[in-house]
Amino acid sequence: MSILGFSHYNLRAPRPQLDQLRDFYCEVVGLTAGPRPAFNNFGYWLYAGGRDVLHLTEMRPDEVRQLGARASFDHAAFNCSGRSEVEQRLARHGIAYEVGEVPLTGQVQLFFSDPAGNGVELNFAASDR
Repeated sequence: MSILGFSHYNLRAPRPQLDQLRDFYCEVVGLTAGPRPAFNNFGYWLYAGGRDVLHLTEMRPDEVRQLGARASFDHAAFNCSGRSEVEQRLARHGIAYEVGEVPLTGQVQLFFSDPAGNGVELNFAASDR
């Protein structure tokens, strides 16, 4: 077996929070809701660059999860462009974020949390000011 690359990540939540997460990742992060196979459970697939990268799945009625606790998961990172536009969008939505810089490359990182407490990292080329 060979790993060919990263496919997607999945967040599970109760339905009301699932809708909130969909809106957040579409309106704030910039992903796009798209087609999802007809699974037996409710959910959304969110796309970037024509690929489904985030799956949002409704929790089962008997499922118990500690929402807001990251355990060992820290964040998901996305390569982006249009840094000033993204920072303006974050400000419009009242989302606090931290800015970091990758040593050697100068790549700029914006760090913030989604409504469920999961970390989000947006990466921009050093030249994207």
